[in-house]
Amino acid sequence: MHHFEIRKLCFSDTLKTLPEHTTFGFKPEKMKESNLFIGVLSGTSMDGVDVGLVEFGASRPVLVASRMHPMPRKIRERLMAVCTQTGRDTVDELAELDALLGHLFADAVLALQEQTGLRAAAIRAIGSHGQTVRHRPHGANMPPDGGLASGGDPAGSDQARVPFTLQIADPNIIAERTGITTVADFRRRDMAAGGQGAPLTPGFHQAMFQSARADRAVVNIGGIINVTILPAGGGRIIGFDTGPGNALLDTWAETHLGTPMDTDGHWARQGRTHAPLLARFRADPYFSLPPPKTSGREYFNRDWLDSCIADVHPAPSPVDVQRTLCDLDVTTLRDAILQWAPGCREVFLCGGGARNPLLREGINAQLPGCRADTTACHGIDPDWVEAMAFAWLARQRLTGLPGNVPSVTGARHPAALGAVYPGSVSSRLEGADIP
Repeated sequence: MHHFEIRKLCFSDTLKTLPEHTTFGFKPEKMKESNLFIGVLSGTSMDGVDVGLVEFGASRPVLVASRMHPMPRKIRERLMAVCTQTGRDTVDELAELDALLGHLFADAVLALQEQTGLRAAAIRAIGSHGQTVRHRPHGANMPPDGGLASGGDPAGSDQARVPFTLQIADPNIIAERTGITTVADFRRRDMAAGGQGAPLTPGFHQAMFQSARADRAVVNIGGIINVTILPAGGGRIIGFDTGPGNALLDTWAETHLGTPMDTDGHWARQGRTHAPLLARFRADPYFSLPPPKTSGREYFNRDWLDSCIADVHPAPSPVDVQRTLCDLDVTTLRDAILQWAPGCREVFLCGGGARNPLLREGINAQLPGCRADTTACHGIDPDWVEAMAFAWLARQRLTGLPGNVPSVTGARHPAALGAVYPGSVSSRLEGADIP
């Protein structure tokens, strides 16, 4: 189903003045032409391609238009097989999916252009995250040579393996078909600098949500849940993946309900927490690791879930598993905020799971000293924060500003992220200053 909206959003006055360290000492280049950028991505849930059109004005970015472009079922199934290491994981399959997704992302952008009436010349650039098919940050603290001098052996332990991350959706195809300059491949530069390559949204979260008066947390409930801790008035930002989110909830619902998701948590609400299963979930060593840390379907997948269920007795019913997965999401997020931001009083929720009433109720119940609400209360549609973030990352790249936050990813230094694929539309990095 196509989803399309056009709207104007106002942002908090706190955005007028950003902390000096937002630029990390980089000097922005001059850029001429449009201040319209497009962010496009497919998240861990793989439920479609999100496209957001963002205008960067004098001080307040505005989400002008957005679209959820459907992902064909067969492509989703092939992606799921590759991402969970159960399918034909070959060079041919990856290369073909890379091209197919490039065309799908281009279709999504072109559809948004058609519905807004905007020509390619009106849009400065596209920031394309692509689709993550493998994210393996283990050993991200390796020396700059990737461990070659010490013989980093792929067959060795996880700590000895060379870290990498791979996103597909060929940006050459996107740039060629849309005619719009495309910025892509954001994660690998951070990883090359010793970082986890994720999460990358905290820089945008800082620009949008940091307050001078209150500690805040921004929580993206997508396929995986990640949190950004924003200390009042600046200071060291922390961000990491707290654990599984919609990915396992959707997988379990699809198996037992035959639907893509448990809409609004209605099914989970009928179940009861299975205490032994929750304890088994929470005993996983990932949850006790300190940040920086990131995860994905490579780890929190159906095999992980089935192994946990097999370890507990009595066996839980399917609906109780769904309820207990919700409890896992809520309690691991609670633990993260209490440990790393004990003074936090404001929590902003975004991503698809932010609209799940059961998750919102659980978060508020587990964090009684906090007020947890969606980013809509701050003037930003929770469904489109990530798309806006990748539009912002494209803008950062074209102005020579960093996109990563080293205190979040563990990188050795700030870096301008992404490779630039010129479109057919002229795009010079000169002229008037960006306001």
